[in-house]
Amino acid sequence: MATVTERLEGVLEREAPQWGIRPVPSGLRRFSGLDLAVLWGDLSIGLLVLVSGALLVPGLGLPTALLAIVVGSVLGCVPLALVGLAGAREGVPGMVLFRPVLGVRGSYVPSFANLIQLVGWTSFEFWAMARVANAVGSDLLGFEAPIVWLTITAIVCTALALAGPIFAVRRWLERFGVWIVAAVAVWLTIRIVAVGDLSELWMRPGRGGWPFWLAVDLVIAMPVSWLPLVADFNRFARNERGAVVGTFASYALGNVWFYALGALLALAAGSGPDVLDIGSTVAATAGGGVVLLALLVGESDQAMANIYSGAVSVLNVRPGWPQRALVIAIGAIGFALAAVVSEDAVATFETFLFLIGSLFVPLFALFLAHWGIRRRGRYGHEALFGDAAVPGFRVRALAVWAFGFLAYQWCAPTTLSWWSDALERVLHGWLHLPVPLIVDSAAGASLPAFVATFVVASLVLPREGESYRAGGGATTSSSTEGSGDALRNVSS
Repeated sequence: MATVTERLEGVLEREAPQWGIRPVPSGLRRFSGLDLAVLWGDLSIGLLVLVSGALLVPGLGLPTALLAIVVGSVLGCVPLALVGLAGAREGVPGMVLFRPVLGVRGSYVPSFANLIQLVGWTSFEFWAMARVANAVGSDLLGFEAPIVWLTITAIVCTALALAGPIFAVRRWLERFGVWIVAAVAVWLTIRIVAVGDLSELWMRPGRGGWPFWLAVDLVIAMPVSWLPLVADFNRFARNERGAVVGTFASYALGNVWFYALGALLALAAGSGPDVLDIGSTVAATAGGGVVLLALLVGESDQAMANIYSGAVSVLNVRPGWPQRALVIAIGAIGFALAAVVSEDAVATFETFLFLIGSLFVPLFALFLAHWGIRRRGRYGHEALFGDAAVPGFRVRALAVWAFGFLAYQWCAPTTLSWWSDALERVLHGWLHLPVPLIVDSAAGASLPAFVATFVVASLVLPREGESYRAGGGATTSSSTEGSGDALRNVSS
């Protein structure tokens, strides 16, 4: 017979997935630091991270690639942990956090951009998982049916998103999933090290073509891709310290581990930088398709997170829409796109990562400057939902975001021919800007764009106690309700 505690846990797990965007009350804040470490450690690893690691070599030698991986992981996980802290402190999802800095309607802009990227990630995850599962099924069972595997993948991941983050972490990851993934990761590491001659690989020079800081950008892109999602999950944290430590330490460790494994798979086992090559190499190196299928367990939680957060992003714009229906709709769209995606579209994965970086690196630099510096690390209920919330657009903040995006693209334009040609015409033809020195010194784009946006935002955004009118003027707001009061109001 179930105890009172078990019944309460069941009620809380049913409530949490449908909570919406209002500040999470204390009764639903169920995640300890260990829970978040399990979640973000699992989300940091997977087949697509291996693919990204394989992209770094042989353009970089192994020592330089490992250095880029460590530097990029640390630089990417610092803002990830800080935004996770904001989510835990304010108790709201990531897109709602942009209301005080961009305005309520202004926050719809990143919500729309985030929805697009999450639908893209969902379809890519579905495609990759289904293709790998189909290849394994064909080898082991003589059964080849990509659409069947795609259907199974979409149903499982959408069901996890419907169950919500607390169920996914406590009932799935902590009891089964994380142990399966950890065992496979350790075994895969042992097998790769056994296959390759590490001393020879260490001394093998790179073949050029990858500037160091551009490689760092590629590593940063993976934790940066989770910046819009981290508050969606960390808002359920019990305490702020656990949210920061659990998020930073576990994601950084997993990111370094699997980027390095991807590089070693390319160097030691000859894998190419795409999903099917990585999958077949893992199967051949680590002892068969069963190992590869077990690795897909970790991938399912990444798709779950994308679907869940996509629905939450829509709720920032339309809070009255049913969350369950949104989850099902995003899963269905991801399924439909994965069913028709082509190999050529998948080949643009690297470009997709850099485009994500160019959008969200400056956006979160803007947010951290406003929340962390101008508002001293606290918004409160009134700034998010009450009378102090600006219903329109904060044009000055949107202009700073646009500046940061152009700064990133100026340093490392996205490699789409029509976009790079247009950018060159505007920046160098019309505005007569020189080619940036950091391109010549190979200093990348993420760090310069983040610093430039953070500095500009710190200079032009209002101080604590001030707010913009929709047209850009400043007014003084004397009341900002603390997050503790907000939680008490919601609970009552």
